Amino acid sequence: MRPILMKGHERPLTFLKYNRDGDLLFSCAKDHKPTVWFADNGEHLGTYRGHNGAVWCCDVSRDSSRLITGSADQTAKLWDVQTGRLLFTFNFDSPARAVDLSVGDRLAVITTDPFMGVTSAIHVKRIDRDPEDQVGESILILKGPKGRINRAVWGPLNRTIISAGEDAVIRIWDAETGKLLKENDQEVGHKKTITSLTKSADGSHFVTGSLDQSAKLWDTRELTLIKTYVTERPVNAVAMSPLLDHVVLGGGQYAGDVTRTDHRAGKFEAKFYDKVLFYYLFTPFLTVSFSSGGEDGFIRLHHFDPDYFNIKI
Repeated sequence: MRPILMKGHERPLTFLKYNRDGDLLFSCAKDHKPTVWFADNGEHLGTYRGHNGAVWCCDVSRDSSRLITGSADQTAKLWDVQTGRLLFTFNFDSPARAVDLSVGDRLAVITTDPFMGVTSAIHVKRIDRDPEDQVGESILILKGPKGRINRAVWGPLNRTIISAGEDAVIRIWDAETGKLLKENDQEVGHKKTITSLTKSADGSHFVTGSLDQSAKLWDTRELTLIKTYVTERPVNAVAMSPLLDHVVLGGGQYAGDVTRTDHRAGKFEAKFYDKVLFYYLFTPFLTVSFSSGGEDGFIRLHHFDPDYFNIKI
């Protein structure tokens, strides 16, 4: 499983996202330049130029025509995927941390960080089909969580929004009224910052990763804990296989912190677990999204050996 090395970023990667068809891979990094790649062979297809700060997150529409990005430059931007043209800029009073398009791509949820007295917030924006009709106003703003909201995603049928972040609490909000519907049971929840959150393909469950050296599998509707995956290092990213019942956790402390902490924390690697059974599979490489990216700015595109698809438990 020797990876294809894809070098398109000069600074650490922050986020990777496949389109629905799996033929395009979008990457975000601290170098201000979201990039798109051909997912089969790692060919560089284009760069989206316009941000003036680190790009923390992105999402792509179902038909792969639109890309949305969130950045430390206090904007989220909407792009034409094929041409790279900037279609619209959403402006905020603080850095935009997470973005997620709804089913149908008519709405976007965008989180903003605490900054200069401004509290963290979750914004819901309407996405118009015609860029000429696009407006920047939020149709809903949710506030309440303390600290940074690292991830916010749409729940089933766009009826709810699921959020998580520095206070280690997962919350489910009503997407129409903004009412807080549920918080996870803190007895079984994470004990430190939740760094990442990813949904299953059908939206029925999701996985969270945390600095408490664990990941957790949750039921989306009831917010009940299904399973906990324990590792020995902070979990920086999580992903679920689109083909198999496998969960992959990207572990290791950020490079700048390694020299000041336990030497074991600096081992950047990904661990594979069976989603359902309490079974640890193997540890092959670096960080996550069923391709991987890390502090060195490289994306590593791994093509699995046939044996991977026939693992017997």
